[in-house]
Amino acid sequence: MTRLTETSPPRPAVPRRLPLPRPVRRGLSVLRRAARRAARSGYSHWRRSIQLRVVTTTLVLSAIVVAILGVFLTQQMSTALMEGKTKAALLQLEEGLAQVQRDLNGQTDSDQRLKEVADRLKTRSGPSGLYEVYIRDTTEESYDGLATTDLRSESVPGRMREELRREPPGARLYTYGTLTYKWRQPAPGLIVGGTTSRYELYYLFPLTQEQHTLTLISRSLVGVGVVLVLLLAAIASLVTRQVVIPVRLAAQGAQRLAAGRLEERMRVRGEDDLAKLARSFNEMAANLQEKIQELEDLSQVQRQFVSDVSHELRTPLTTIRIAADMLYEHRDTFDDPAVGRSAELLQSQLERFESLLADLLEISRHDAGAATLDAESLDMRDLVLRCVGDIQDLAERKGSKIVLQLPGEPCTAEVDRRRVERILRNLLVNAVEHGEGEDIVVSVAADRDAVAVAVRDHGVGLKPGEGQMVFDRFWRADPARARTTGGTGLGLAISKEDAQLHGGWLQAWGEPGAGSQFRLSLPRVAGDELRGSPLPLVPPGAGGPRQLYAELEAGE
Repeated sequence: MTRLTETSPPRPAVPRRLPLPRPVRRGLSVLRRAARRAARSGYSHWRRSIQLRVVTTTLVLSAIVVAILGVFLTQQMSTALMEGKTKAALLQLEEGLAQVQRDLNGQTDSDQRLKEVADRLKTRSGPSGLYEVYIRDTTEESYDGLATTDLRSESVPGRMREELRREPPGARLYTYGTLTYKWRQPAPGLIVGGTTSRYELYYLFPLTQEQHTLTLISRSLVGVGVVLVLLLAAIASLVTRQVVIPVRLAAQGAQRLAAGRLEERMRVRGEDDLAKLARSFNEMAANLQEKIQELEDLSQVQRQFVSDVSHELRTPLTTIRIAADMLYEHRDTFDDPAVGRSAELLQSQLERFESLLADLLEISRHDAGAATLDAESLDMRDLVLRCVGDIQDLAERKGSKIVLQLPGEPCTAEVDRRRVERILRNLLVNAVEHGEGEDIVVSVAADRDAVAVAVRDHGVGLKPGEGQMVFDRFWRADPARARTTGGTGLGLAISKEDAQLHGGWLQAWGEPGAGSQFRLSLPRVAGDELRGSPLPLVPPGAGGPRQLYAELEAGE
């Protein structure tokens, strides 16, 4: 015997979807992009405009309320109309039953006789309007009559007939159904029926006119609702406009005030709350302008005082300097060693005093906006090597070694030689002073738009938040720490001003016990906007989870 194996029926082939033509795909892509742009624009306008939100909310809520009222009114009108129609139909049925009882009582029944009575009942006018009449003999299934040959007897629902058979004579019923015709389309209708001792009488009322009336009412309600909603939206727009425009003007005035236009004022109209807002805004602007003017005057006086004092001190300082130099040169001839030591101290403090005066003059120029940039194209590597050579002796005395990390290709940029060298010397001296005798790493890098120099030490470092405070004037991380290099406390402040004059950045990073790093970033072309730096602010391998914090603090 051969065993038959069952095989699965072959799967029907799935029709492969053909790709759309390229122009169609391109058109659909354009439509999708346009829809996204429109949606983003609409959402952005929705978020920015109070008036649009108020009008849209009013429009939506009004539409919901009008729709609910429209449905309720339509339902009430439909119910009232159908109740009136039903009452009139039942009255017509009562008269018809009485007429059937008179005309068919004791007479011979036939289809023709029933049809004649039905025709007479149909021709009688009544308050219920047009209708059809159907009479049926309950004792003879074949005896029934219709007042028209167009209407089918199936228009009377079978369940209504069964219900009338179960009811005692004199029962009255009505229902809604569909009237079917031989040569016309079916139509909704009201069917009322009643019984006598032998006959069933049905009145069939087409509801075409009532349906048309309800349709007209519904359309009228929809039209009135749409107009009402639009009118409410227009009213809401006008009302909110009276409130939004003064608020918008106040916002624009505040923006101009924040931009420095202190003479900005709002127009005051009326005596309402918006007028109070305008008056309060004007008073605030006037007070702010007055206080800022006072601060500007005070700042101007301070800058002028610093500049005047710095200039006036130069004349007596020159005289003192001559006398101090003479004493310093003859300090070995004094009999008392203390006098010689005093001459040395006087000499060192005079040098620091001169540096302080020079820094005060320089910072006053920055404050007055009188600092200028004498830019020329220079290689940053040469400037770094020159500054490192200047402080090499100091680094050796402190026990620090300066490690250079210079690229092989030139790092040229349009810079002011004097100012950049001053920045680098300040950074190197600061690193040596706080480097605790560890190595000082100086890195130089460049990209297409910027050059950068980073000075890294491994000393005491900086606490969180001190990365910005180091550039404050006369700020010191540790006030108890003695200055061994005679700094004035203005070096880093002047360095940051010089960096900003170039359009660059001077930033600091540090961690307690892990050292610190100062980074100077300058654009290659003077005046260009600086978008990034070729060197990271946080040195590789340092910072850990604090790196993101440091970069955010530095403004990158």
